[in-house]
Amino acid sequence: MTHYMISGGAGFLGINLVRYLLARGHSVTTLDIAPFDYPERDRITEVMGDIRKRADVDKAMQGAEIVVHTAAALPLYTPEDIYTTDIDGTRTMLESAHAHGVQRFIHISSTAVYGIPDHHPLYEDDKLDGVGPYGEAKIKAEELCIAYRDRMCVPIIRPKSFIGPERLGVFALLYDWAKDGKNFPVLGSGNNPYQLLDVEDLCDAIYLTATLDPAAVNDTFNIGAKEFTTFREDLQAVLDYAGHGKRIIPLPAGPAIAALKFIEKLGVSPLYKWVYETANKESFVSIEKAERVLGFKPKYSNKQALIRNYQWYIDNLHKFQNQTGISHRVPWNQGILKLAKLVF
Repeated sequence: MTHYMISGGAGFLGINLVRYLLARGHSVTTLDIAPFDYPERDRITEVMGDIRKRADVDKAMQGAEIVVHTAAALPLYTPEDIYTTDIDGTRTMLESAHAHGVQRFIHISSTAVYGIPDHHPLYEDDKLDGVGPYGEAKIKAEELCIAYRDRMCVPIIRPKSFIGPERLGVFALLYDWAKDGKNFPVLGSGNNPYQLLDVEDLCDAIYLTATLDPAAVNDTFNIGAKEFTTFREDLQAVLDYAGHGKRIIPLPAGPAIAALKFIEKLGVSPLYKWVYETANKESFVSIEKAERVLGFKPKYSNKQALIRNYQWYIDNLHKFQNQTGISHRVPWNQGILKLAKLVF
């Protein structure tokens, strides 16, 4: 049995990873500013605290052998919160982990570090060009992690957008419209290949970096689905599964993006630049390195992952129907997009 500490343990990835590790007989401490309000609460050690506060981090770090650092301020947070959480918080986590003799520190980064690239697939050694505070902060956080690799094993995982049980956020827009029998708009033709990732496959990848030879995994790995088609085709699978006979509706990208930029500035849309400026473009990474070095074998295609997440959404809708927020655990406030829903 290994003792894991998970920062962001009450988040979407956090709870899935907690369940994954408990099922394999490990002990877990979570650290999060939000309460761990899941049935597994009595089976873990919960520390409520902020990764920006060393005392909170030190408390959670007691007895930890492996740290999985999932905590981050997402793009809808203020730039100040993003920089202090994703950069300063990561620095505090690394310092504390090293001081407590942690063996491995697994950092969950993002493919947002690649920005809006001019080629695909993307490889781990491609140029990093973060868009906005979130992308910039994720790059800085990676640099901090790399600087510690001569002191402990620090695998960096760059996952594609991942979905599965407990995931809401921007994907709740699609699921809500599908549930209510609405067509769903996409920017441009929707014929762009767009890779996603199931959270269970991400947990597999994390566990591989936690258990394989440290010399082999002290590196950076892209993680994504093996099987995916186009943005339009994969999203259509959810509408088909919902059973209302609705379709994905292409919108002219230029005017639609201009409108989204405008309503974002007005503060009445949950969609931010990285979402709407990449949704109509190719977006996929090479997972060859993870397959070769880690033996990573994703189980879910894009379609399977989306349908699995949609079914979870339907089964649990009563728990969050009247909630909104800016994390992945709750639906985002649709704002003015609720009016657009009436049109489709």
